Amino acid sequence: MAVFNPQQLQQLEQQAKSNRGHFSHAQLDELQSQLGCDLDTLLKALLPVAATFSQAPISHFNVGAVAFDKTTGSAYLGANLEFSHQALSLVVHAEQSAINNAWLNGANEISRMAISDAPCGYCRQFMNELDKSAELAIMLPTLNTSLGELLPSAFGPQDLDNSQRLMASSQSRIERLSKEMSETLRAHLQNAYAPYSGNLSAVEISTQTHGQFYGRYAENAAYSPSLSPMQGALSQLALAGLKLDEIVISAITLVETKGHENQKAVADAVLQSYATDATLTHVLAEFK
Repeated sequence: MAVFNPQQLQQLEQQAKSNRGHFSHAQLDELQSQLGCDLDTLLKALLPVAATFSQAPISHFNVGAVAFDKTTGSAYLGANLEFSHQALSLVVHAEQSAINNAWLNGANEISRMAISDAPCGYCRQFMNELDKSAELAIMLPTLNTSLGELLPSAFGPQDLDNSQRLMASSQSRIERLSKEMSETLRAHLQNAYAPYSGNLSAVEISTQTHGQFYGRYAENAAYSPSLSPMQGALSQLALAGLKLDEIVISAITLVETKGHENQKAVADAVLQSYATDATLTHVLAEFK
């Protein structure tokens, strides 16, 4: 099995930090040449890099994942993120982190997932929400398999008469907002995936020196594996090698669909895990 040496891993970690866990098609081609390996082997070789971004103060179990987007040829890292003194259900799993990273950056079809450990049932269910999930290849350190094999007789969107899929849903059109917000946050809101609750929602974390970080709601047919906007944004922050209570926050804005709100309490709970005095601006949206 091809592996990067310690110096290469350190360089890749720094590169991943600057790119927030994104490796382009050209970068992957170059890395394949360095290792003289195929794509699946490369994705597995990147798992130690992904796992360095894990923040696991509860389990101390660091998991890395890499999602590959078939349409662009790009790879996106993910790592587990845990919140001290909060319900374990708020944890972001590495597979969620990688898929969220790809989705936020415009990926259209995740065709391959490399994972440092066998995915739990929660993660298998989350991956099942993806478009073409039955064809999703799963690469583990000692096994290449598929989501269809790992999740037989699956419960999915079709069982709730939902014709949409994560990464394949249509963009929603905003009619009015209770407060103004950035154009980037508007775009993330319009591309949120909330076919079950109807609460299209998104969040923007603005920092003084590290730019902006975004999250958008990604619901799941089994409900529990749904990823909240705040979880998604903090996962993006972690993939930049940052922690909320170690940087200066300028503003945090959460926007939800009027009449369907369900995310503010979750966002507040997650924020309480950090030693920060950042306050949350709450915006309501109406759609056409």
